[in-house]
Amino acid sequence: MSFFRLDKPVQFLKGVGPSRAESLGRMGIVTARDLLYHSPRRYDDASTIQNIESLQVGAEVTIVGRVRSKGLISTRSRLQIFQAVLQDDSGMITCAWPGQPWIERKFQEGDVVLATGTVRFFHGRQLQPREFIVLGQSGSEEVRERLSSGHIFVSYPASEEVQQWVLRSIFKKNMGTLLDSVEEEEYLKYSQVQELSLLGMREALEALHKPSSMEQVEQGRRRLAFDELFFSQTLYAMGRHHLNQESTGILFQRDNKLIGPLHESLPFDLTKGQVKVLREIYEDMNSTRRMNRLLQGDVGSGKTIVCLFAMLLAVEGGYQAALMAPTELLAEQHAITLQKFLDPLGIKVHLLTGKRSDAERRTVLENLRDGQARIIVGTHALIQKGVIFERLGLVVVDEQHRFGVKQRMALRDSDLTPDTLLMSATPIPRSLAMAMYGDFDLSIIEGLPTGRIPVRTLLHSPNERPKAYEKLESELSEGRQAYIVYPLIDDSDKIDLRSAKEGYRKLCRDVFPHRKIGLIHGQLSVEERDEIMNSFISGETEILVATTVIEVGIDVSNATIMLIENPERFGLSQLHQLRGRVGRGSSESFCILIADPQGTAAERIEVFMRTSDGFVLAKEDLRIRGQGDFFGAQQHGRDPVLKFADLTRDEDLLVEAQYRARSLIQDTPDLDGTNGERVKELLSSRYNERMRLFSVG
Repeated sequence: MSFFRLDKPVQFLKGVGPSRAESLGRMGIVTARDLLYHSPRRYDDASTIQNIESLQVGAEVTIVGRVRSKGLISTRSRLQIFQAVLQDDSGMITCAWPGQPWIERKFQEGDVVLATGTVRFFHGRQLQPREFIVLGQSGSEEVRERLSSGHIFVSYPASEEVQQWVLRSIFKKNMGTLLDSVEEEEYLKYSQVQELSLLGMREALEALHKPSSMEQVEQGRRRLAFDELFFSQTLYAMGRHHLNQESTGILFQRDNKLIGPLHESLPFDLTKGQVKVLREIYEDMNSTRRMNRLLQGDVGSGKTIVCLFAMLLAVEGGYQAALMAPTELLAEQHAITLQKFLDPLGIKVHLLTGKRSDAERRTVLENLRDGQARIIVGTHALIQKGVIFERLGLVVVDEQHRFGVKQRMALRDSDLTPDTLLMSATPIPRSLAMAMYGDFDLSIIEGLPTGRIPVRTLLHSPNERPKAYEKLESELSEGRQAYIVYPLIDDSDKIDLRSAKEGYRKLCRDVFPHRKIGLIHGQLSVEERDEIMNSFISGETEILVATTVIEVGIDVSNATIMLIENPERFGLSQLHQLRGRVGRGSSESFCILIADPQGTAAERIEVFMRTSDGFVLAKEDLRIRGQGDFFGAQQHGRDPVLKFADLTRDEDLLVEAQYRARSLIQDTPDLDGTNGERVKELLSSRYNERMRLFSVG
């Protein structure tokens, strides 16, 4: 059902029709709303226009000139070039459009044209415009008004089928009607708009398409950014509410028979950050509301011990707790770590992975069914057919981004509706976490345990590689172990990067022939990778040559040095995870980068060497790479698809949007009442597909 006038097909707008509607559809413009929200990709401020006489070769410029002459010329290769001579009060320049003879029809002598492009040298200065706008005839009132008022000229994303001038023509014919139609979609009261210091919806869209200043463009963008964030957070809030409505959470009872002894047996004190998040987790578990929490922490911040305290609260209350990890190796490491802490308490950790023998698997499954297994660690094997828990109360998912939504949900699909704690060792900025996991409560362990020795990060040029090898040999001679990381598995003809396989051969043959070296990468089978990693963990292998398969979860305290080849090929967060594989023991550790970075790569490396704070690095990574790269890497329906919001500068809007969305759903879960109905209709109209995805989890 269509609720709003903007839902009508674009073909019924003036100047469109069926044929042009098909072309617009291929650009993603199907409805009138799609057209209205077709955001300009650039703005040219008339006040920054340069005089033609002052133009320098190689410069990117915007000029305004009158068409003095125009015509087509042909080259020997029969390429037709349209040329027009533009003149302003200071001088003239030739503008050329190679291979675009049809543009001649757009120009008349005497037209005033705004053109943007790069100045080149070809028989004198020449401009090859990337964009142009015909402002009107010289001397016309319209042109004088637009230039004298400091007019902002708008350029839209276009296509070969729908050129820039076509889009401008369609907007010009329909803008009034479109803006009138959007007024019925305003869901914020005037007092709320004022409170948030935002424009109304109509004013925001008018500022986007017909701005009088760049400040107005930014004001319009912020309002539309708030709308995006509010609607996405409302969907998340609905998901949270329905999850709690469908099932009541478990009210865990604490008797301190396990939690107290664990706390007393720890050889260290919990940090303030750990205590804070534990309090948040326990508040959830001690309420009838089902816990749905995301736990973030930097490398080495102590997430594992926090999750163990949560698991013991479930066990004290008479329930089972399960920890699911993405790989068998990581699951085994978790089981060993937890068992070390639980030995004084007399609790056995049960392990369920794919490579367990049939007899071992049968025993574990029986213990799960009859309740003897209180704490279970496993991989995807935990959600396979035949796995039945007696009384599952808590599900902890480690490295949650490596699991799909359905995989994470599978352990929760039981009559007992266990609480859920997601853990992530890959720090992401708070704003990004809120945008992507708005249906989860967020806990962040701030700070690291005292006594940790920071990893020293060094940068060597490729010519200084022998010096890096000397340092590595020095560590090995002290009985330590080392990683050497490469960006590629095999050599490539397309890019000049060092590869793990070739590096491994050279290291074995020429550099460290006297050392035991292992090679691990993603093309190996799970069994082969586990065998190689276990050899390194046991200390038999001295040097591990690897790709990013070692990025997460590998904990070898005796490894004190890592050498990373071509670090400019990795993102900051990835480099941080790699560096986190060393410095896990009591000895000073080193991370040596072999690179000669340029441009943004140099900026990333400089930031990486300056700080070891994963959250600072994640924020810088978001700033440098842009949120598109982060979202593009996400899977399983957690892409916020933000068109106007910029999480590097709109965190204030996001916080406000989440608060208001959760308050709205708490007050009116079914979105009834005047304001709720409007929001529900807009969600259905604009986000119907995403609402459907939320309804199926």
